[in-house]
Amino acid sequence: MSLQVDQLCKEYPTRGEPLRVLTGVSLVMQPGEALAVMGPSGSGKSTLLHILGTLDTPSSGTVLIDGQNPFTLDENALADFRNEKIGFIFQDHHLLPQCTVLENVLVPTIVTPARSKKNADAESWARQLLERVGLSNRIDHRPAELSGGERQRVAVARALINHPTLLLADEPTGNLDRKTAKTVGQLLRELHAQEQTILIVVTHSIELAREFPKRMEMIDGKLQPMSDGGVS
Repeated sequence: MSLQVDQLCKEYPTRGEPLRVLTGVSLVMQPGEALAVMGPSGSGKSTLLHILGTLDTPSSGTVLIDGQNPFTLDENALADFRNEKIGFIFQDHHLLPQCTVLENVLVPTIVTPARSKKNADAESWARQLLERVGLSNRIDHRPAELSGGERQRVAVARALINHPTLLLADEPTGNLDRKTAKTVGQLLRELHAQEQTILIVVTHSIELAREFPKRMEMIDGKLQPMSDGGVS
């Protein structure tokens, strides 16, 4: 299992010259590795995350997840691949307000039929995840009854329910106060390490980034190593 990105480019047509957002991003990551990506707004961080998550398509270059290029799949196969291989955590938790905490965590397993062994007992695994994020006593509550930090912890559990290869987080602590952000950041890293996912976090938070062993920044459409001085 691995993530291999080679010369990834993304541009958007305009009335004049194309707008080049990514200009040759290359990256290789293995299970258990974690990366924080920083950079100014508009530098292409979220675009990169959306392409890695197969929510957007590259203009050129290749992405291999577990040795497979998802962009060669048809629409239905791509949706199945995304749901099985990739877990998402966004700045806004995107929980379904009418569903309980447990039901929200189980939503990805409804999309993917429980035909694989790892999804054979999805509810049991969801309950385990909720216990690990400290929400076993809130399992029947709805999102409106939770704090912002609790809702984001539900989102973390939901992202892990299908045992993804790749875990992507776009500003996962951006809407949280400093103390809660630290708690959620620690929880995300701990669960990633336990599950041996490949974790990529896009963040403006220096405090969150400094907790990652590998840090890079988006400059001129490319990923470049970040000096320790930038986040120490």
